[in-house]
Amino acid sequence: MKRYIDLIQQTFEFPTREFGVDIDNNLLFNNVPLMDIIEKYGTPLKLTYLPKISEHIENARLIFKNAMKKYNYSGSYTYCYCTKSSHFKFVLEEALKNNIHLETSSAFDMPIIQALEKEGKISKSNYIVCNGHKRPQYLEYISEMLNDGYKNLIPVLDNLDEIDYYLKHADKAEEVQIGIRIATDEEPNFAFYTSRLGIRYKDVDELYLEKIKPDPRFKLKMLHFFINSGIKDTAYYWSELTRFMFKYCEMKKICPELDSIDIGGGLPIQTSVVFNYDYQSMIDEIIENIQWICNKNDVPVPNIFTEFGSYTVGESGATIYKVIDIKQQNDREFWYMIDGSFITQLPDSWGIGQKYIMLPVNNWDAPYTKVNLGGLTCDSADYYNTEAHSEDLYMPMFNEDNEEQYIGFFHTGAYQESLGGYGGIQHCLIPSTKHVLVNLDEEGNLTTELFAEEQDSESMMKILGYRTERSKPERLGEE
Repeated sequence: MKRYIDLIQQTFEFPTREFGVDIDNNLLFNNVPLMDIIEKYGTPLKLTYLPKISEHIENARLIFKNAMKKYNYSGSYTYCYCTKSSHFKFVLEEALKNNIHLETSSAFDMPIIQALEKEGKISKSNYIVCNGHKRPQYLEYISEMLNDGYKNLIPVLDNLDEIDYYLKHADKAEEVQIGIRIATDEEPNFAFYTSRLGIRYKDVDELYLEKIKPDPRFKLKMLHFFINSGIKDTAYYWSELTRFMFKYCEMKKICPELDSIDIGGGLPIQTSVVFNYDYQSMIDEIIENIQWICNKNDVPVPNIFTEFGSYTVGESGATIYKVIDIKQQNDREFWYMIDGSFITQLPDSWGIGQKYIMLPVNNWDAPYTKVNLGGLTCDSADYYNTEAHSEDLYMPMFNEDNEEQYIGFFHTGAYQESLGGYGGIQHCLIPSTKHVLVNLDEEGNLTTELFAEEQDSESMMKILGYRTERSKPERLGEE
């Protein structure tokens, strides 16, 4: 009977730059011996391989540099990290080693920005692109920071009235750079025709002429473009980007200080061992199209900003489980039950059917079988049973009486902790996993650090009110 490693080698080109198997038939992830991590820390666990973050930032910069050189593009390129992908300090500190800039989406991003500035991780000259629909506290933070000398903090207007707050409250700032998010059309199969986010094309001119231009301290710096599909070689993407660029050219002619575009995020990450996205060709084509449209309209090309989130941090992450039970439920359905939950710990796999690279950590020399993976919660949707490249899921066969089987999900570094409610209350009170950071020291040796223990019951008892005294109820209307 064929071994699991035979199945992989006949299906993919394996080993890859990122994955391999050691002499003990155990999986290596970026040359990290995962069984050593498991033996030291146990499961379930989250793992972040920090050097991957810097690697992706450097790769993106090189891709844009190559494209701009190829087409003699005169504009500059600025890499921003989209903080909502992962707000953890260890992520931001690693990313900021590369002299990048930041994009925010919430009021609570702003104290993080201020803390990083106080620690010297960023300066007040870093670009801070402030996106999202802004509630009062977000508006207050932005105005306070503009007044405090964050000279490259750019609030990106999401509605027609947002500018009014800055005009009134950013009164100590010498100059305020403003962005406008354009409301793009959604994909043809989406539930709505136009994005709820941003400002309609027809309203942009009026917004600039009536509210921004009259105040000499306010400068329209940037137009912002983003679509949910991400940067993909589709007719939809090119149509929306083209329409956006023609709007940029139109605005440039009435607004000379406009000199930048933000083309958002959306560079895809690898969700299968089979992956053939050509980053360089895609960025080449973007640069070529932007330059062609600008030349056609006789306007200078813009400086380009991106705000890559998943691309920055996604491939640094892994989530590792142990198989704790084997169940044969009928003639066709064979279950490996894990010591965690897909709903709470990998919520994208449950909520939007996201697939990740799934590989066994050990027993690569064992025969394989088709399986379903089941999570710990009582919800029937807590399972994982297909891969991005296949409708079937295969795992090594093992004897649960005297063997153990571990499973890894890879490239899980973006969004999962925030969507799942890290450290809070989750479905069936499944605890947040322990989290291990893997890095390289100055000599290139692997190091590990336990960032967080597995969540304990005491923290849940406090959140649920069992460890705090409640205030005395008051009658409605009492002073």
